[in-house]
Amino acid sequence: MYADIIVDISHEKLDRTFQYLIPEKMRGTITIGMQVEVMFGNSRRTGYVIDITDEPKLAVDKIKPIDAISPKAVPIESELIALAAWMRRSYGGTMNQALKTVLPVKEKRVVQKKQTILLRIDREEACDLLEQLERKHRTARARLLRQLLEHGAVDRQLVIQKLNITQAVIRAMEEQGVISIESEDRFRNPVAHFEQKGYDLTLNEMQQEIVEAIDSDFKQGAYQTYLIQGVTGSGKTEVYMELIARAAALGRPSIVLIPEIALTFQTAMRFYNRFGDRVSILHSRLSAGERYDQFMRAKNGELDVMIGPRSALFTPFENLGYIIIDEEHEGSYKSENVPRFHARETAVARARLAGASVILGSATPSIDISYQAQLGKCRRFCLKQRVNERALPQCHVVDLREELHSGNRSILSRKLRELMEERLAKHQQIMLFINRRGMSAFVSCRECGEVIKCPHCDVSLSLHNNGTMKCHYCGYEVPAIRNCPKCGSKYIGGFRAGTQKIEQAVQQCFPNARILRMDYDTTRGKDGHAHILSAFANEEADILVGTQMIVKGHDFPKVTLVGVLAADLSLYAGDYRATERTFELLTQAAGRAGRGEIPGEVVIQTYQPQHMAIQTAKEQDYESFYEQELAYREMMCYPPVWNLLMVAITSPSESEAQICSEMLAGWLRENRRELAIIGPTDAMLAKRNDNYRKVLYIKSKNYEELIDVKDCLERLIFEANYRQTSVQFDFNPMNGF
Repeated sequence: MYADIIVDISHEKLDRTFQYLIPEKMRGTITIGMQVEVMFGNSRRTGYVIDITDEPKLAVDKIKPIDAISPKAVPIESELIALAAWMRRSYGGTMNQALKTVLPVKEKRVVQKKQTILLRIDREEACDLLEQLERKHRTARARLLRQLLEHGAVDRQLVIQKLNITQAVIRAMEEQGVISIESEDRFRNPVAHFEQKGYDLTLNEMQQEIVEAIDSDFKQGAYQTYLIQGVTGSGKTEVYMELIARAAALGRPSIVLIPEIALTFQTAMRFYNRFGDRVSILHSRLSAGERYDQFMRAKNGELDVMIGPRSALFTPFENLGYIIIDEEHEGSYKSENVPRFHARETAVARARLAGASVILGSATPSIDISYQAQLGKCRRFCLKQRVNERALPQCHVVDLREELHSGNRSILSRKLRELMEERLAKHQQIMLFINRRGMSAFVSCRECGEVIKCPHCDVSLSLHNNGTMKCHYCGYEVPAIRNCPKCGSKYIGGFRAGTQKIEQAVQQCFPNARILRMDYDTTRGKDGHAHILSAFANEEADILVGTQMIVKGHDFPKVTLVGVLAADLSLYAGDYRATERTFELLTQAAGRAGRGEIPGEVVIQTYQPQHMAIQTAKEQDYESFYEQELAYREMMCYPPVWNLLMVAITSPSESEAQICSEMLAGWLRENRRELAIIGPTDAMLAKRNDNYRKVLYIKSKNYEELIDVKDCLERLIFEANYRQTSVQFDFNPMNGF
């Protein structure tokens, strides 16, 4: 028997299987997905078994044997191997990189053991023995025997720690046949400390209709992709839970993806109330041992639900029922590492392999998925009202240009300060949100609101330290300006403000207010997110200041005011998706207000009050936003109407990076003239860690055509044999390079 093995080396020239002999002693033990150790060249390497066959691919005497099975490796399910192969083809990179991606837990860890001491002799004999032990003053043995007579079985750790009985005493009684010790694996449970409060919610008519429609398809084996578009607070989570419960009753577990670790605590709490210990979480802040334990609990069928960010998609469930992606519009579902997969597309691919359904949920669905729904590629359901018919928050848009003209240079507008005073007096809670992504990117005028854009790509120019402004799509570059070209004002430049600065400014305005800050710095610890969110939920603070992590999916009934301090920060982030991201963030931020009995209000502070994204977010009018944004994308040949492939070239040699990028662009222009090719140009960060970075963009209406282009470029790079240059691919990129 022979094994086809992918050797654990992520290099394009070794991106294929190598055949090894399965030694006689390993037959029946080696399985597909197992990690093994082999001789590769003159060194010993690990590799993954992709296939097993009885047909040699070359002369038998040239096939080396497998040396050993890796002792600590976690095997990959065959379904996940097939998924890795799909990811390799769809996103580029090597098969080895794809295999490592589908392993959320890569190494075995020591499993804690639960040991129970049992009485092996009958009760009458035990009572006689107890009298003898007491008469002979064998107090430790008597103490243990008395516990066993009273309880029948006792935990070994309890016996040692609480009853002060030594291991020697336990061993002696075991050797005499008086007791026996049973041992079982005890997997850690990261949600075991939660208090289960029960679940008694009843679905409303619209929620029930959605559940029945999806469940009917599911039971008939008609597995599909569904979009649940529901305004913030409309009860999408209750729909998810009901469907998961019905699938669990059929022995089919589900995966729930959330965009950020910050959401894990509150989401897990809601699911724990309904599913108890049958729910768990999987994310990077857990220890390696905790992650391994959750991996094994899922594999052993002890869970009905796994909740977590992107990597939880690869939980090794058998007979998977649903993959649910909440807040599906979020950019964090796109991986920044090779292979640069999107969790939404990969979930659909895994569901197809597993015979499962995918449910996407959002108040502001991505333009991509709404376009898919429009084409009939997924089925859309709508929840247009909040639960219990609660009103959507009243939204105020404040023009920061007018604030400047009136002499107010504070971070807080007069309207926002007035409403904050009112809420604090009533002991209600406030959230203040600033989006720090792309902060140094765009250049704008604080007098008239003008933003400096690329004349060719209609995205904002990025300000660089060398005194230039540059477009990171086509390479257009101009010197930085000192005065606004529209109104002549000198108040022009990048906008800079962080959460710490905001916290200090708010504390000066409201010295008696209790303020919590939630950003990367305050959530670095293992349970950093949970501590802050729990404190705010318990009303230990009046105001929560934070970045985008505070506006995604959280449910705080006492929050009646949300302030968006600088909507423009994401509006001009040098990216064609900037308008969409701004609309999503503003709508999500507004959705945090008024989720309890008291109606909420939202204040959006901006230099562009008439911008389409801000006006449609104010009205919570997704349909108008979608129509206008899709028309813009079609006109500019951007996704989802067209598809975009980013080719990223990296090298420590500037000349080799330039030669390689020009060679690829030249080949494309000569051989694929039907494609739109932009670049090559310097990447957004032109040099990083002593590596020079170039970027090339390719547009096509046909996604499969771009995959074919990727395959051709990979072969071209392989044949060109650039020694120091790495080339990566990103389909429909969510972020710049």
